Amino acid sequence: MSVLHNWDEWKNFLGDRLNQAKDAGLDQNVITDLAYQIGDYLAKQVDPKNEQERVLSDLWSVADEQEQQAIANIMVKLVQNNSSK
Repeated sequence: MSVLHNWDEWKNFLGDRLNQAKDAGLDQNVITDLAYQIGDYLAKQVDPKNEQERVLSDLWSVADEQEQQAIANIMVKLVQNNSSK
């Protein structure tokens, strides 16, 4: 099963990648920019696999670029908070 099928697995996967990026020395702005690029790719290329991803996809599709950056930043914060618990 893909990590995209389960919301908690997806968040854990993102949290692990976030920790790897931090360990590699990437700063917060680079991480947020990468999150935006990943969000944009997923919105354009990947069909949402669960209800949470569908909500994010729908929000992304109606957001302007600044709002999409905010969504990406919020996702980074979400996985940061989950990985620190």
